[in-house]
Parts: sequence; C-alpha cells; structure tokens
Amino acid sequence: MAAILDEACDLLLVGDSVGMVVHGMPNTVGVTLEMMILHGQAVMRGARKAMVVVDMPFGSYEGSCELAYANAARIMKETGAQAVKVESGPTVPATIDYMVKRGIPVMGHVGLRPQAVLVDGGFKAKGRTDDERARILDEARATADAGAFAVVVEGVAEPLARDITAAIAPPTIGIGASAGCDGQILVTDDMLGLFDWTPKFVRRYADLRSEIGQAARAYADDVRSRTFPGEGETYFSKKT
Repeated sequence: MAAILDEACDLLLVGDSVGMVVHGMPNTVGVTLEMMILHGQAVMRGARKAMVVVDMPFGSYEGSCELAYANAARIMKETGAQAVKVESGPTVPATIDYMVKRGIPVMGHVGLRPQAVLVDGGFKAKGRTDDERARILDEARATADAGAFAVVVEGVAEPLARDITAAIAPPTIGIGASAGCDGQILVTDDMLGLFDWTPKFVRRYADLRSEIGQAARAYADDVRSRTFPGEGETYFSKKT
C-alpha cells in the first residue's frame, strides 16, 4: 500500500488508526508501541519519495519527557521514519519541546484527539463553542511554539481551522477540518471505501469493499464449480 501511495502523496502518516482499520479495535487506546513499529517498518519498505511519520501510541509519551524521548528514539531507530506524531493535550507541548531539542522531529495534533476518546465520551467534533475554540487555539499555538514542524487539525469547525492556520507558522494538515488548512490527510481505508460507513468528512475515491466482495464470490463460485484452477493455472509434467 505504501508503494502505491508513495507516488502521489507528499507525506505518509502511519497512524494509530491502524488499530481500528486493520486490527479491528474499537478505538486507538489499545494500540502498542510494538504495533506502531511493525507497521512503520512495513511502510518504510514501500516508501521511496514521501516523508514518513509514525504515531506515538497512547501511553508512550504522556508519562514524562524522558519516556517520550526514549520511545520516539526507538521508533525512529527501528523504522527509519523521519518523524513522530503526538496528540497535543494540555501537558504535551513541554514534551514536544524536550524531544525537538534532542533531535526528534515532532508533528502535533489538535482538535479531536482519538486517544482521548474515553475522556471525551466518543468521537465528537470540536470547536463549536467559544470556550472550546479558545482552548484548542491555545493548544495549537503552544504546540507550534514548542517546535512542532506541522500540526494535524482534526474534526473542528471550519472557522477554527482557518484561525489555527492563520495563527501558527507550521503548516496545518486537516482531517475533518475543512479546506482552510494548508494540507489534507485521510485514513486510506476510508478513502478507498473499504467500510460500509465512513465519517462525514471523508470523500470516497473508490468502492473497494464491493470490488473485493465480488472478486471473493467469483473465486468461491469457480472453486465450487471446479472451473478453477483451469488448464492455464495448472502445472503439467514435461514431455521427454
């Protein structure tokens, strides 16, 4: 997948959403450091042009700056990726500053934070009230001031996305945050139509779920009717 996407995309984010779209988890909280390293290694084998960023999973950076640095360094050493991403809660800017000063390129993430789903009570759009808008804008500024080279803005009202983009120097990357951001990102499986349901902010560019289902049914029918494998898919003894 990375090799296919690499030709078209400037950046490939190995997101902890892999826990949901690949491993069938209900949210991203259960994703481990080992899982992110495994998938990061796979993406790096396919990427030749795009920058590769790997998500730091829940629990791998919140405890202390030292823990965050150790885990980020492990991700970069074992995958070869160019940067890591963290969800920028109230205490995280200090951690970003600590890592950046020690040679770890860090991407931030504000707005809807999937790793905080249990605190927030679900995946809910952010920035629809004045208090919430002010808080998220402050978090974005703090994230940028701490040294993040880019900031993902997820699931926020369009005016807030524009305000964040105007307020900070690093580029903003939107996901469910309108065209007011500098760039955009989507979960590949959502964009390719591999699920029956996709979020409001996703545009489906393919319907691979239907195509895969049709292919699987056609294959099963051919096997049951004994028309596969046919002569063209069968090895025969060499004539002597």
